[in-house]
Amino acid sequence: MKKIIKLSYLLLALSGTLILVQCKTESKQKDTVTAEAEEAVQNKVTITKSKYGTTPDSTSVFKYTLKNEEGMELDVITYGGIITSWKAPDKNGVYKDVVLGYDSLSQYIKSNPYFGAVIGRYGNRIAKGKLKIGENEYTLATNNGLNHLHGGIKGFDKVVWDAKEIISDSAASLQLSYLSKDMEEGYPGNLKTAVTYTLNNNNELEVLYEAETDKATIVNLTQHTYFNLSADFSKPILDHEIMINADKFLPVDETLIPTGELLTVEGTPFDFRTLKSIGKEIEVDNDQIKKGLGYDHCWVLNDQDKGFRLAATVYHPETGRLLEIFTTEPGIQFYSGNFLDGTLPAKNGGTYAKRTGFCLETQHYPDSPNQTAFPSVILNPGEKYSTKTTFKFSAK
Repeated sequence: MKKIIKLSYLLLALSGTLILVQCKTESKQKDTVTAEAEEAVQNKVTITKSKYGTTPDSTSVFKYTLKNEEGMELDVITYGGIITSWKAPDKNGVYKDVVLGYDSLSQYIKSNPYFGAVIGRYGNRIAKGKLKIGENEYTLATNNGLNHLHGGIKGFDKVVWDAKEIISDSAASLQLSYLSKDMEEGYPGNLKTAVTYTLNNNNELEVLYEAETDKATIVNLTQHTYFNLSADFSKPILDHEIMINADKFLPVDETLIPTGELLTVEGTPFDFRTLKSIGKEIEVDNDQIKKGLGYDHCWVLNDQDKGFRLAATVYHPETGRLLEIFTTEPGIQFYSGNFLDGTLPAKNGGTYAKRTGFCLETQHYPDSPNQTAFPSVILNPGEKYSTKTTFKFSAK
């Protein structure tokens, strides 16, 4: 009988120990869950995914919304890597959308002057769609009169990219990837391309462009967002003040192909070395202004040996919005929305009139494959193409 009592007592003691251990484990689990919840609250950099639409060939297109703790929001769709919305603060801390675009996928597919898109394989124009790499000559698709423009008939702005979300405590990244096959639009080589958008808590969007090839080819990637810092797309951008960190620009011929010269900006309407309103000299009697119907030229950025540096600044006095652009690229194309003509539907109604948006496209120079004095755009097997541009918003 005594043995039975001792055993029972022992079992009870063991049972009590088990209960205590179990209680401690549950407590630790609760503490862990609470810590994770607190961390999630503190980490306000987020990415959310939603269905955006379907292409005519039944490919699904998704929208990713990147949001930081300051309140900046960026919408990117997998069709064309297009930035469809970008909310930036004014001097009163009010966040509004400051980029041109459409309300639906069908509109982007039907008629799109590259609103918000990733541009490739080659941003800007190549004369007559011709180029030579070594002893090999190539003919690209021509889609801008006699010239090749922004990657051709179906450039990177018209393909569906694969997407991968990357998130940390202070930044949200969306990595888009696409394999451009050998001879697509006339380009040689299978080109593995990645474009990564990273939004941080400083209201900066970093755009990292990367590519590798299995055959010598040319690459010149850029981003084609149209900005209107007033956030009112019915208003022209002529009151925006721009600084471009460049002492020289590239004059063009009648088809907007660079002549090969590097002209000084001094004493011309192309001098934006200090802040100047877009509208100040956009209608002056100037041969280059006439050819571009305004500004549609590439500026030769200063301090190219420094790598990543300030390229341009845009300030909107009325709202106080300030945009700074930093890049590793040698040039920047400033386009003042000259071909917007009131026929394209605007977000939430209305249309986009002439010069209601501007673009600042960081890039290598137009027609570089045919201009031996320009920096090379050739990418060889075993090399990695990598450039970076950052857009920083603030207000004053």
